[in-house]
Amino acid sequence: IGPSFAYLGLDSAQYFKYRMQVSEVEYFSYAIPATICFILGLHFFSKLKGEIVNQQAIKDYVAQNPTLAYLFIVIGVFNSIAADFFGPGLGFVLYLIGSFKFAGAFLLIIGSPRLKPLPLTLVFGSIILSTLQKAMFHDLVTWLIFILAVFALRYKPKDYVKLAFAIGLIAGVAVIQQLKASYRTATIAQGKAGDVEAFDDAFDEMQTSGGFFEKANLAKHNVRINQGFILTNVLRHVPYRTAFAHGQELYQILEAAFLPRILAPNKLDAGDKTLVFKYAGISLRKHTSMSLGSMADAYINYGRTGGCIFMFALGLFFNLTLIWFNKMGKKFPIIILFVPMAFYFPIRPDTALQTGLGHLVKCTFLIWVVFTYWAHIFETRLKVFRKTSPSELSV
Repeated sequence: IGPSFAYLGLDSAQYFKYRMQVSEVEYFSYAIPATICFILGLHFFSKLKGEIVNQQAIKDYVAQNPTLAYLFIVIGVFNSIAADFFGPGLGFVLYLIGSFKFAGAFLLIIGSPRLKPLPLTLVFGSIILSTLQKAMFHDLVTWLIFILAVFALRYKPKDYVKLAFAIGLIAGVAVIQQLKASYRTATIAQGKAGDVEAFDDAFDEMQTSGGFFEKANLAKHNVRINQGFILTNVLRHVPYRTAFAHGQELYQILEAAFLPRILAPNKLDAGDKTLVFKYAGISLRKHTSMSLGSMADAYINYGRTGGCIFMFALGLFFNLTLIWFNKMGKKFPIIILFVPMAFYFPIRPDTALQTGLGHLVKCTFLIWVVFTYWAHIFETRLKVFRKTSPSELSV
């Protein structure tokens, strides 16, 4: 969407450094085939069946384990708070465990006969409060999408209701995109409290600068959703100023994703800026966050054709991970509700490939450890209702 808006005219009002750096034909001749290859890989083995959510099994399990969801929520909230007091190593583990609160909330939404407003408010209120305090809106938008998907599983709304929510969500994201720069300036640079009042001040500032639909404002904020702008810098830079990596850059990414720092002390850090400068020619300020993205990494290593093949392989890896969750779901029906935790970073287009893969690998491993260590509890409960479970629902 961002690249399309840029090529349709917003680039003319854009700051020159943030404009698309190659022609529309050159960009889309790689981006579209690479995206199609990724989608083909993502559905290669599952053949569009999607994830299996055995709702009746989840309801039965929650009925027999009524405190489990609340335990997940308490553990999650506690670890989310504790994560801020530790370094990146232990802090990341606590952050992952903190995501268990969402699994607890999903259990209550699907498994409880009636909705539980208080614990759900605690979980979703915590993410809203964290968003306002840290001025980071990705968490809010991403988890909101997951939450709406779980509600849709339970209530099975009509298509027009889904469409209405989709339009509302897109409008909300557009508003957030336009306001968050002013909000961050107010809360971080000017030291104002991160609350609703600061957000309201940002809204007033936007109105005085020409409003939401003023072309300069649209162009300025379109770059925040335009990951393609970074890809065009890579297409212009490689191989003309920097040679193709021929797998060396990918090795660094896989090393960072799969190996612990004790085995790879010099591996890339999350959000490492050196690759952005080397392969895109973009010099970043200290507190600026930017990553190349998976399509750019694919091109850097293997060119256009090889990059499309790599995107297919990446989609296939995600597909195999989802198949593993589905297979585990036959034994532990509630494990499917942990999929959003594992794919939280990989689905974000602004996430560096090493960060997304690293999160997926470590989170999936943590989930495997939890369900393996307490397998006797889950298996014992499952045997009671497996005989009466109805057919599974595919979404």
